[in-house]
Amino acid sequence: MHFYILTLFPEMVTNALHTSIIGKAAEKGILSIEAVNIRDFTKDRHQKTDDYPYGGGAGMVMQAQPIYDAYLSVADRIGKRPRTVYLTPQGSTFTQPAAKELAQETDLVFLCGHYEGVDERVLEEIVTDYMSIGDYVLTGGELAAMVVVDAVSRMVPGVLANEASAAMESFEGNLLEYPQYSRPAEWLGKKVPDVLLSGDHKKVELWRREQSILRTKRFRPDLLKKAELTIKEKAVYKVHDKMG
Repeated sequence: MHFYILTLFPEMVTNALHTSIIGKAAEKGILSIEAVNIRDFTKDRHQKTDDYPYGGGAGMVMQAQPIYDAYLSVADRIGKRPRTVYLTPQGSTFTQPAAKELAQETDLVFLCGHYEGVDERVLEEIVTDYMSIGDYVLTGGELAAMVVVDAVSRMVPGVLANEASAAMESFEGNLLEYPQYSRPAEWLGKKVPDVLLSGDHKKVELWRREQSILRTKRFRPDLLKKAELTIKEKAVYKVHDKMG
């Protein structure tokens, strides 16, 4: 899988995404992450990429031409107009199912905005998806792009050393992950639940399922509206299909 991030600050992206699990996957050739510097495509001798907004107002707006040419440089190389995500508070909220869906792509372009926004005309020309990582405003789209790339990368086969990890994480089946414990068996007077020390895999699985449901009910009851629960589980944990 290939990620192309159109940005004014390429070092910010490459420094963060070429470390840890994602960086190791890139070293192995499982995926690639390229920061495309929008400034390299401006025709302004001072590498200016923004200008005042028509109609007045505070701040500056990123110009269409440098962004479009940066995008075309990617499209020309891969031989197609790739799926392009613009990170914006106006977009749909990014979720785990969205990460899975994006992971089916071979090439993904992310556009990182700055200042007061991006010229609407280039958005209309190249953007296929408008996405937000939450209802708040950042100074630029780079952090949001890195969040999405990280989440999507985990869905790419071979990125995680343990492929089962992705299937057991929070939000799978709209449930939060169960509590995790490691050695020692007792720490600060707190003991690991006996069932996890029993060696009975069936009981462990049932306990983890129960804890996932209870934890979701406590911290994210909104998720239970769509959780994949059996009729018995809904009755036992008093979960209703239509929650107020």
